Order: sequence, then C-alpha cells, then structure tokens
Amino acid sequence: MDAFMEAAINEAKAGLAEGGIPIGSVIVGDGRIIGTGHNKRVQDNDPIMHAEIDCFRNAGRIGRYEDTTLYSTLMPCFLCAGAVVQFGIKKVVVGEAKTFAGAREFMESHGVHIVDLDLSECKEMMARFIRQNLALWSEDIGAL
Repeated sequence: MDAFMEAAINEAKAGLAEGGIPIGSVIVGDGRIIGTGHNKRVQDNDPIMHAEIDCFRNAGRIGRYEDTTLYSTLMPCFLCAGAVVQFGIKKVVVGEAKTFAGAREFMESHGVHIVDLDLSECKEMMARFIRQNLALWSEDIGAL
C-alpha cells in the first residue's frame, strides 16, 4: 500500500481511538507529508473539524498548493472539497467512496484529478463505524 494512504489510515484509526469518526487525511508535497489530520468533530465539539480541514490547519500556511496531493481515507464532502478547490489542489487520492460518495463531481468539475483506491480496509472501517454509530455519522454528513 502507498505510504501516504497508510499515514491517512493511521490518522483515521487515531480518530476512532479518541472516540471520533474514523476519517484521516494527509497533504503531500515534494514527496513528503507536510500535514496530517483526522476528523475531530466529536473530540473538539467543532462541527467543521473534518479530517481534511484538520490536515490543512496542521500543515499551516504553505503558500502554493497546486503541486500538492491530498490523501483522504474517504471521498471528501462538499465542505472539504470546497477547501480543495479554493486552495487549487489538483489531485486527491481517496481510500474509498462506497460508503460516502462525497463531492467527486464538484471537484472534477474544477479540474481536480480523483484517484479512488477502493481499499477494503477503508470501506470496512467506515461501514463498521456507520453500523455502530448511525446518528453520529448522519450528523457528520448533515443528514439529520
């Protein structure tokens, strides 16, 4: 498995271990990780602290994003896809998009190349979480 996606999966597992939603993300530039994050909506009581947003915050101000790649264990939602488009990221690699289709078409319509790895580990982790925490998941995706 790709080391960057593995790092995103480790972030997702960290979030789950903290009692949160198991979604992780990393930003890569020049062949190295420059930011990591995981969903902290529960932990921080913050409705917009999705994995990708946490990742951007932890990367800090890096100036130009067009040569970076965002890795996420799950297809980004519209909130996170908006940040991808706003910052000019041109490539997003996702672990899976089966449990949540996210905002793929929105990103693609803005020139973002999406790579869906369709990883069973990511699908199983999210499916298990959703089965056990449907109300929390529904809140996370705005489906309440």
